[in-house]
Amino acid sequence: MKDIPVHKLELSTAIGVEVQYFEMDDFSDAKMETMGAHRDDHYLFFFIEEGHASIQVEFKERQFTAGSLYYVLPSQVHHRINNKDARGWILALDPALIPLDYANIFDHVSLLQEPYLLNSVQLKQWSSMLKLLDVKYNEDQDDPFYIPIVHAMVQLILAMTAKCFSSGPDISFKVSRPVEISKQFKRMVIENFKTIKSPSVYADRLNVSESYLNEVVKKVTGFPVSFWINQEIILEAKRQLYYSQLDIKGISTLLGYDDQSYFSRFFKKITGMSAIAFRAKYRK
Repeated sequence: MKDIPVHKLELSTAIGVEVQYFEMDDFSDAKMETMGAHRDDHYLFFFIEEGHASIQVEFKERQFTAGSLYYVLPSQVHHRINNKDARGWILALDPALIPLDYANIFDHVSLLQEPYLLNSVQLKQWSSMLKLLDVKYNEDQDDPFYIPIVHAMVQLILAMTAKCFSSGPDISFKVSRPVEISKQFKRMVIENFKTIKSPSVYADRLNVSESYLNEVVKKVTGFPVSFWINQEIILEAKRQLYYSQLDIKGISTLLGYDDQSYFSRFFKKITGMSAIAFRAKYRK
């Protein structure tokens, strides 16, 4: 594999929504061998109705039980869900359909990104909503009300999902100026980390001082500006080391480092191991 493949939602749906019900072992064995590690250009939401399942996201294995609600953000590297003993739903959504308030919540908790366990009442509600969405999704697409109905149902599910994940610490629907600046900064880092690594440049682009940017980002996220820049660089480095065939020089160049030795020192400083050791450890 020369690079990590990206799955595009537009190739499977024209309305920014795809809903799929899965049963035990639907995604296993040879028929899914092409669905290895990959990124998506869209959000994925998982709801486990019954049984046990798991998924590997950014080098972490997440375990699901009945009633688990989970999501994967666009660009996160993950494998196909392992559902040998589970039934449930997958909802794929174009980022354009995610209201900013909800995206702020999903982005805010992405550092931990643990499954949310629904109670028995919520479990029935989610099952009913997704079953109805599936019915509407598979109805006549030429009906002039087809898209408005599907998108309205998606918004209801999103609102209830955001409410669940907003119950964590320091989460709020209120989008204050510091919160908005922090979110803009994090999105900017995701889009530009290969070419921009200086906190001052991000501050200039956001029309704030570097000290103010660092203050608000640390207040909102718990970590300073430099942490998020380094986090994105190292995460992409790990992805390339694990999933691609690029050598260390190729990866350092991809990440915007002309000096391979500098990149190697940086990687070891942040992770505690060399890039070569990381690749050897995770690709046994």
